[in-house]
Amino acid sequence: MARLIDELKKLPSVGSKTAQRFAFHILRSSDEDAEQLADAIRHLKASLHLCSVCNNITDIDPCTYCANPTRNQRLVCVVEEPTNIAAIEKTRNYNGVYHVLHGALSPLHGVGPEQLRIASLERRVESGSVDELILATNPTVEGEATATYISRLFKGTPVKITRIATGVPAGSDIEYADEVTMQKAIEGRREL
Repeated sequence: MARLIDELKKLPSVGSKTAQRFAFHILRSSDEDAEQLADAIRHLKASLHLCSVCNNITDIDPCTYCANPTRNQRLVCVVEEPTNIAAIEKTRNYNGVYHVLHGALSPLHGVGPEQLRIASLERRVESGSVDELILATNPTVEGEATATYISRLFKGTPVKITRIATGVPAGSDIEYADEVTMQKAIEGRREL
């Protein structure tokens, strides 16, 4: 039981009490329900991987965004997490592709450029296949630091660097923005 609770606590937003409730729920569940949960986790891990181009979570490679010929492949929106893509897609106004960093710079938590998918972004830019990078990191201290780092990294290149506009409240996550707020943020982006 202690091992299961420890594993459940590794999930985001799950503390000791919630992990304990989950563990006892699983214990009270039927063998069939517990096995279905375990199978769902195994299947998820076996069938999903990162896109070789943008690092989005996908079951095909390249992902549907990168493989779509109607999307502007030269316009790349840089986001922190795969869940941020859904908020941008809800606007139905963005027709470029994405690059997922899988986090944001956070020296206090030991997250530097090496822990993010920045090297693959550099390769995309160096290949000459990118005209503009839209930095759509969260408007948090870490997100702003990440946007600043990336803008400085590509300062001397011909690539246009823009940042999403305010409209997404400071201190919140892009994932929770509604369609109108996200649309205004994309439309009002500015060059860094």
